Amino acid sequence: MLQSLGDAFSMLGALDHDVMAIAWLSLRVSLSAVLLGSLVAIPLGALLAIVIFPGRTVVVAVVNAFMGLPPVLVGLIVYLLLSRSGPLGALGLLFSPGAMILAQTVLAIPLLAALTRQIVEDAHRELDEQLRSLRLDVWQRIRVLVFHLRFSLVVAVLAAFGRAISEVGAVLVVGGNIDGYTRTMTTAISLETQKGDLPFAIALGILLIAIVLAVNATASAMRAYTMRLYP
Repeated sequence: MLQSLGDAFSMLGALDHDVMAIAWLSLRVSLSAVLLGSLVAIPLGALLAIVIFPGRTVVVAVVNAFMGLPPVLVGLIVYLLLSRSGPLGALGLLFSPGAMILAQTVLAIPLLAALTRQIVEDAHRELDEQLRSLRLDVWQRIRVLVFHLRFSLVVAVLAAFGRAISEVGAVLVVGGNIDGYTRTMTTAISLETQKGDLPFAIALGILLIAIVLAVNATASAMRAYTMRLYP
């Protein structure tokens, strides 16, 4: 065990090419997914927060429930969509980084939408009278609130990134864990552990933990900054 741990740190210290390539792919896929998810989920969450319409309670409940979607189920759905007989089969994305980005985007949207709705709804209760006095329409109010809450929303985005980069089920199903092409840190850790290459798996695990800790530390710092800025 100690030998494997020492070899793992040696690989990290030497910036092993395979470890860095897998880490870079994981970062690229997760960052792309969270960016795309944010473009959909933040406006959606803000809209749910300030607009009252029939069935809103049901929609909010569904969005909240989808935060707990099993990643492997999302992977299966995306697989069926992208398979040759599926409606998006012509795109040829299956077993590619694009398919992995799509799967992680689907996972990120409910989480981001639910967190955004709660953050914006809380702020909207306090600022509703001021916004009404300015006679802003719905989308203008959304823009004002999103800008006002940008630091809190960044924390939500970082939370979604943390979930995306540590996810294994969906990317394994739609990516295929192809060496040098769709192998991420989580899928590589699973494979290398089964193969018995513990130093490689431990090196990736240490790197993944470091990234997740960095994300959490950034989120905590952003939250503290927001509380100081808007006591």
